[in-house]
Amino acid sequence: MEQTNRAWAHLVAFFTVAIWGTTFVSTKVLLLHGLTPAWIFTLRFAMAYVLLVALTPLIRRKRPLSENRPSLSRKERCRDELLMFALGVTGGSLYFLAENEALNHTTATNTSLIVCSCPLFAMFLIAALYRDEKVAKWQILGSCIALLGMATVVLNGHFVLHLSPLGDALAFVACLAWAFYSLLMKQALRRYDIFVITRKVFFYGLVTIIPFLLVTRQPLHIEAFDNPVVWGNLLYLGIVASLVCFLTWNWVMRRLGPVVATNWVYFNPITTILFAWWLLNEKITPFFLVGSALILIGMFLADKTKKTAAS
Repeated sequence: MEQTNRAWAHLVAFFTVAIWGTTFVSTKVLLLHGLTPAWIFTLRFAMAYVLLVALTPLIRRKRPLSENRPSLSRKERCRDELLMFALGVTGGSLYFLAENEALNHTTATNTSLIVCSCPLFAMFLIAALYRDEKVAKWQILGSCIALLGMATVVLNGHFVLHLSPLGDALAFVACLAWAFYSLLMKQALRRYDIFVITRKVFFYGLVTIIPFLLVTRQPLHIEAFDNPVVWGNLLYLGIVASLVCFLTWNWVMRRLGPVVATNWVYFNPITTILFAWWLLNEKITPFFLVGSALILIGMFLADKTKKTAAS
């Protein structure tokens, strides 16, 4: 039964990462229609948050939600709210802003390599701060093999990197933001329902993006919304890539643990390239096949080690 549950969790993780791998097309379409990265993030998170608030009464009818815990002191409630705030920043506003702004200052290859290396940082962060998360040598080896596979897929035989201090630094900020999101989520999942956590992530992600919009004074081109293509892509990003995928991802992290779940980030470039091959007729190269095989081998080793340690 446990193996079946883990298999389902891995399957859900695969589909979640696969959807996230397709969002570059929707984001690119919206950028071409005049929307800025900050407004795209704001609109997709606002849509997801409103829908989650609307769904809350229906969820409460099926099961109690650990939103208000009377047993906690005021200090403990403040501590938990700060935790949710940090999740909204690391998994929301800071991550998306840093990643999108990195693309404006460095190449997509550099950004992918740096951002998708976050599982390695997450593994060591979690192992350093949680005694129950011991990192075995085979788990480190598996993550390193998956990292090598991801680099092989992204570089695609062109082993030339164009250094850009600002862009690479922003990509590294996004990498660390998602690593800390995984670290903080481990603590939040111990005390709160996934639905509640996800709603808080969207809320605080929106709250912390507002100062950026006010300072930069980025215009929102209302005329773009006359185009149904804009609405279609916003609905996809808001409902599918944000609402559904954040819920499923947080569920996967509860089932597999943050370390094993975050290793699926290595798989993101694979889904992106497969989608580009299917939709844009881009070629599948031998480097892609070798890199994909290394990612799968590394993820298998990391998960096998986790299961052995748990038993």
